[in-house]
Amino acid sequence: MESIWMGIAPSPEATRVIAMTGPSDTILKAQLARDPRHPRALATLLEAVALWQGQPVRAALCAAGGGPSCDYDLCREAAMDDGGALYTLIWVPAGAHRQRRHRVHGLGNFRDLERLVVTEVAR
Repeated sequence: MESIWMGIAPSPEATRVIAMTGPSDTILKAQLARDPRHPRALATLLEAVALWQGQPVRAALCAAGGGPSCDYDLCREAAMDDGGALYTLIWVPAGAHRQRRHRVHGLGNFRDLERLVVTEVAR
């Protein structure tokens, strides 16, 4: 079965999210608040994309530290999440991909997160 590939990258300013149906087909880009306002927000987002597209989601959370030691609420939520039938979530250490800090019009540059999704999630 095909799957949706997602990358989630929290930073001090915002959390970037990208969803792809292949190495070059982006279906969703978002720049959200740094931390979610609800403890199940990440799980609900992953489930919603899976249900919307009718395919399971394979996601990578790219953050420093990882697990409960991470500075972001999103990481603590992910550390306690066992996935489920609709998605799987892995942690990838920040810096495992080359990050660019270019800001362009709209949501900004997502090339580094696209690269992370293709190299880490698509495996």
